[in-house]
Amino acid sequence: MTAIKHALQRDIFTPNDERLLSIVNVCKAGKKKRNCFLCATVTTERPVQVNVVKVKKSDKGDFYKRQTAWVLRDLAVVDAKDAIKENPEFDLHFEKVYKWVASSIAEKNTFISCIWKLNQRYIRKKIDFINVSSQLLEELPKVAEESVPSGENQNVAGGDEEVVDEYQELNAREEQDIEIMMEGCEYAISNAEAFADKLSRELQVLDGANIHSIMASEKQVNILMKLLDEALKEVDQIEVKLSSYEEMLQSVKEQMDQISESNHLIHLSNTNNLKLLSEIEFLVNHMDLAKGHIKALQEGDLSSSRGIEACTNAADALLQCMSVTLQPGHEMLHAVKQQQQRFSDLREQFARRLASHLNNVFVQQGHDQSSTLAQHSIELTLPNHHPFHRDLLRYAKLMEWLKNTDYGKYEGLTTNYMDYLSRLYDREIKDFFEVAKIKMTGATKEGKKFGLHGSSGKLTGSTSSLNKLSVQSSGNRRSQSSSLLDMGNMSASDLDVADRTKFDKIFEQVLSELEPLCLAEQDFISKFFKLQQHLSIPGTPMSDAEEVDGGTLSRAHNTAGLQSMTSENHMIRQMMIKIFRCVEPELNHLIALGDKIDSFNSLYMLVKMSHHVWTAQNVDPTSFLSTTLGNVLVTVKRNFDKCISNQIKQMEDVKISKKSKVGILPFVAEFEEFAALAESIFRNAERRGDLDKAYLKLIRGVFTNVEKVANESQKTPRDVVMMENFHHIFATLSRLKISCLEAEKKEAKQKYTDHLQSYVIYSLGQPLEKLNHFFEGVEARVAQGVREEEVSYQLAFNKQELRKVIKEYPGKEVKKGLDNLYKKVDKHLCEEENLLQVVWHSMQDEFIRQYKHFEGLIARCYPGSGITMEFTIQDILDYFSSIAQSH
Repeated sequence: MTAIKHALQRDIFTPNDERLLSIVNVCKAGKKKRNCFLCATVTTERPVQVNVVKVKKSDKGDFYKRQTAWVLRDLAVVDAKDAIKENPEFDLHFEKVYKWVASSIAEKNTFISCIWKLNQRYIRKKIDFINVSSQLLEELPKVAEESVPSGENQNVAGGDEEVVDEYQELNAREEQDIEIMMEGCEYAISNAEAFADKLSRELQVLDGANIHSIMASEKQVNILMKLLDEALKEVDQIEVKLSSYEEMLQSVKEQMDQISESNHLIHLSNTNNLKLLSEIEFLVNHMDLAKGHIKALQEGDLSSSRGIEACTNAADALLQCMSVTLQPGHEMLHAVKQQQQRFSDLREQFARRLASHLNNVFVQQGHDQSSTLAQHSIELTLPNHHPFHRDLLRYAKLMEWLKNTDYGKYEGLTTNYMDYLSRLYDREIKDFFEVAKIKMTGATKEGKKFGLHGSSGKLTGSTSSLNKLSVQSSGNRRSQSSSLLDMGNMSASDLDVADRTKFDKIFEQVLSELEPLCLAEQDFISKFFKLQQHLSIPGTPMSDAEEVDGGTLSRAHNTAGLQSMTSENHMIRQMMIKIFRCVEPELNHLIALGDKIDSFNSLYMLVKMSHHVWTAQNVDPTSFLSTTLGNVLVTVKRNFDKCISNQIKQMEDVKISKKSKVGILPFVAEFEEFAALAESIFRNAERRGDLDKAYLKLIRGVFTNVEKVANESQKTPRDVVMMENFHHIFATLSRLKISCLEAEKKEAKQKYTDHLQSYVIYSLGQPLEKLNHFFEGVEARVAQGVREEEVSYQLAFNKQELRKVIKEYPGKEVKKGLDNLYKKVDKHLCEEENLLQVVWHSMQDEFIRQYKHFEGLIARCYPGSGITMEFTIQDILDYFSSIAQSH
């Protein structure tokens, strides 16, 4: 262990100006046994620092390295585990507890004793030694303590280092002297005892020489002692003077202490005065309301612009004074309490005065607007509220102040505004709709038919009576329009177009008047009552993370902001619903009246209402206008669907006359009228999809019921009914070019072509009946296996029989039969569709085809017989042409 201690001192501690005093070989308790050394060291320079150093052997070699160091001053507890029973374990409590196991109990005890002595000598700190034997904790010898002056206690070079540890390292000179001595003695190493004896004898010789030298110098010693006595006397005199000086300095020190304490009190007083002045200035600057502001709040004129501005500034100043954040303790000051009470009284007084004045303004507005209703009742316009809004907006900042300071009075004003304005708007809007209804129904006499009476034009019919009316057919609508307008020089269709155009203009004007009125009122409510409108654009989130000072607002802040926005939007909607409570019912009454006048008016209303709803939703999809028009649009869509359903029902209920020919069915003509009207109305409309769905329902109904009527027809052949009506449908769809009905257009054309061909073939079978029967028999024999050139040998189909049948159909008879056929076809076909020439031309082609077929059979079955028909193809062309021209 001595060799290790010497190596550690040389390699680790000497380069760091430290001296190694004690060492113990340890390992950590409870872990893998990895040995290290705990070393107690002191520095060689002042001030002395005592350390506990952990040293371990390097993994890469045999040298040692310094791993961890603790200052002894940080040591709190030394726990030896057991004071009675010997135990190698011990704990050192620094910033945390370190548990060690010593390699031997003796090393542990030596190390703990060294720690105790170092603490007593250098630190003198309260370190708790727990479970340590009292024998280890010996006091340092008093002699050593007294021999070293208190100021030099920390001098490591003192002569009492041997108390701490017997081992003292040799310096370089001592090592050199020992080496010289050992070189002078040959047996210094081989015989250590002889060498030691020799050194002892030499030491005795030196001691004797020293004694003789001392005795010889006794005289000098006496002189030295005398000098020391004189020096002591001088020291005593100096000590007396120093004592007197110390007494004088003590009195000066007391006076200086008194002066210092007095200066401290003066500084403290000045500091307190400055703080007091700062607090007073804060209260005066932030809680003092100017006299002008007080006068404005108490007596300011709320009817003039200058007075409103003064009151607004005064109210803002009052709010700032009342919103000052006071420091703890300010509320306990009597002056602060008094000022706060004064501010509260001023706020209450001004809030009452402002609320009373605004209530009077609301009432006056109702009276002023009522006087202008008579002027607007003549024209289809709504009164303009802009002047009223402009005057009230001057109070917007005061309303915001009232909202922040007295929400009860703010809420009361809001309620009163809604009450007054709802009554005013009820009168205006109802009168406006009465004018619109009168203009829709025409003169007063005709207006009685739709629930209007007298010159005032008030509606007597309720919504329920309007809804009970069934949708009339096209013919009824035309006769109704004729009686309404009493214009004999116009056709029924022209009257329908005129009525519908007039209705469309009136309905559009109604919506155009309502829309700016509602938007202006909503904008005014938002600005006047300080309810911020937050638009909700579809596809855009309500609230993204907002950047503030380079960061993002917290989720709680966003949630609170979102709730506030939702609440204010809801309040705006509720106010608009109460103020314009009559808008939706009046619109529904007007829609019911328009549907009653003409069910086709639902097309106009659907397009107009859809456009206005789309416009309103682009501005604000959650606004009152958007919601109300959306609700009314549902009613209009229901009326449109009911119009389509009624048309299909009318198709199913159609009854045809058994005595007259069918011609173009009424519902086919009505579909054409509906489609033409719808295409003109829905051009570039937003609700084109609704019309396409209606087209598909209607065209399926038309197809089904055309076939139904054709099957039930007795006067007109089925093929003619199908041919004419599907031709008409095909012509209509081709002209209107309705993209969603392309498949139905092709189907109509195919049905028309098929039934035209069927009718032509059926009709041409009659004029040459016997000739047809004869050649059918020929074809039957050929089909049975008889060769064509052998058919003439059949008894029933020989050449003689063929000539006999051909003679029955000379050219004159054929022309006569075709003439009769033309007359019959003319009776079957209607004039409106003008298909006679088309059918006649198809019959001509079919007749020529049959003629060529017959000639072919004659050539193949009766070769070389020279038999031919008594008329040629040219004769046939002449017959058809002359018959057509003659009729």
